[in-house]
Amino acid sequence: MRWMIVLALAALCGGCATVTRGMNDQVQILSEPSGAEVRTSMGQTCITPCTLQFGRKDVFTVTASMPGYHTSEMAVSTRVAGAGVAGFAGNVLIGGVIGMGVDAASGATLEHYPNPVVLQMVPLRRGERPRLLKQEPPPPPAPPPAPTADAGPPQS
Repeated sequence: MRWMIVLALAALCGGCATVTRGMNDQVQILSEPSGAEVRTSMGQTCITPCTLQFGRKDVFTVTASMPGYHTSEMAVSTRVAGAGVAGFAGNVLIGGVIGMGVDAASGATLEHYPNPVVLQMVPLRRGERPRLLKQEPPPPPAPPPAPTADAGPPQS
């Protein structure tokens, strides 16, 4: 009986999105051409293509440099993920208010955008000095069209 109570309390303390999605997110970083040295505002470094891990709530900047090219930079932010919303909604059934609070505090409902981060490296022209080129993330994909009311079977 005691174990059942402990398990029930454990189920109520964990948020559904926190349990199913975790508190970290992997972000893939690419450059065109590949082989750029990347540094994030969180202090991580790698050579493209690479994948780095961040806390789901982390907002950061990715800067890529490469000999013969301008330095490129892109901001990475967070947005609510579809899977995160589903996990958060699962709290209504299992986690309750405590689970909702855990999910909100941990950022488990969030994902990084853009992911992957794709930086276009712009070559230097002869005699040109390198400069920082800030790139904008691509616009988020449009939501799928809303279903239309069925007008019945097709007419022959």
